[in-house]
Amino acid sequence: MSELLYKEEVFKLVGLCMGIHRELGIGHDEVIYKDALVVELQRAQIEFARESKYEIAYKGVILPHHYHADFVVWNKILFEAKAVEALTEAHVKQVLNYLAASKLQLGLLVNFGADSLEWKRVVLSKPQPKRLPKDFRL
Repeated sequence: MSELLYKEEVFKLVGLCMGIHRELGIGHDEVIYKDALVVELQRAQIEFARESKYEIAYKGVILPHHYHADFVVWNKILFEAKAVEALTEAHVKQVLNYLAASKLQLGLLVNFGADSLEWKRVVLSKPQPKRLPKDFRL
């Protein structure tokens, strides 16, 4: 079995998030948890960027709307915060889209809105080539 991508870094980030969840509890707006994460990242002297903007190209044209990732940590982990009852597949798909746009491989999706901290590692795997069925004919 292969080693988890950025295992130690994710462990550290989840630990910071657990502390935030323990201190603030549930019920705050998402932005409050993000502000608390800024405090924790600065105190831990962890390199990060907040609200990183990623352009989307369509047929060679840059579209007028962009993705804004909540954080990029250590220039290699995309961090997306939520404050909802439970994470859904739509949240995971959002992170996958952000990863594709950012060209990063690992996303950390964290939900501060549940009774206990909920988090998921989201890995952008390389797309597999599509294979045609044996009996496919033009």
